[in-house]
Amino acid sequence: MYDMKALYQAADVADAVALRLAHPEAQIIAGGSDVLVQMREGKRAGAELISIYGLDELRGVSLEEDGTLRIGSLTSFSHITQDPLIQKYVNVLGEAVDQVGGPQIRNIGTIGGNTCNGVTSADSASTLHAYDAIVELTGPDGVRRQPIHDFYIKAGKVDIRAGEIQTAILIPKESYENTFGHYIKYAMRNAMDIATLGTSVNVRLSADKKTVERVRVAFGVAGPVPLRAGTAEALAVGQSLSMDLAERFAQAVKEDINPRDSWRAARDFRMHIAVESTKRAFIESVKKAGGEL
Repeated sequence: MYDMKALYQAADVADAVALRLAHPEAQIIAGGSDVLVQMREGKRAGAELISIYGLDELRGVSLEEDGTLRIGSLTSFSHITQDPLIQKYVNVLGEAVDQVGGPQIRNIGTIGGNTCNGVTSADSASTLHAYDAIVELTGPDGVRRQPIHDFYIKAGKVDIRAGEIQTAILIPKESYENTFGHYIKYAMRNAMDIATLGTSVNVRLSADKKTVERVRVAFGVAGPVPLRAGTAEALAVGQSLSMDLAERFAQAVKEDINPRDSWRAARDFRMHIAVESTKRAFIESVKKAGGEL
């Protein structure tokens, strides 16, 4: 059923890096929810695998001294959703990954695997973009940290260099402090389906809850890689809350997104969904932040 050439088990992060260097064509496997399915379909016949599943140091959520939220790359979706720090600071991320597949997939699927696949439909991707997440990679030259916006190179390709493995996703305190968000996944079915479009919005309001101090909106499946809509963000900053602002903010995302036609949905339909979901997610984020429209 699984045609593989070899399976190497990493003992720790340093060993995983050494194995990557020794076997540059080998595929990293963690939860295996993608790789094993591909192998069963014959798409990776004769593959070499490096398993990092046993590296418990890459699991869990914690706060660093400067307030950065650290999510180990092997943290499963179900653990992210249930983690107290996630629920307190970036609950929208827990809500987003809770829409990945079914319970079995969420129990084994990892945040690292979801981002390293490089697919624009990943349910975590738009929210991580909306929170200016940083990807931590460990390799032969030590630790490298890179903004997630630069981590995605093109569809299915991310910036992981020779010998590197992803070790964490970091969300800076400045990105989540006093910030509230909402994620909307549009799919053909209500469960167990890939997103036709994913929209993540978060807002930070002024002290009197009447003005937009900061806003982010990011998408999955609105381009070849996850992306932010900077034109809409710039339009809303400093503006007073109103339903008119919500509408103008939503319409402005059309300036930055470029969805494609596919068998799942036509480009024009995705554009329509993007505008409508942006408006709804903005309104919901404002409500969570204590504002009124």
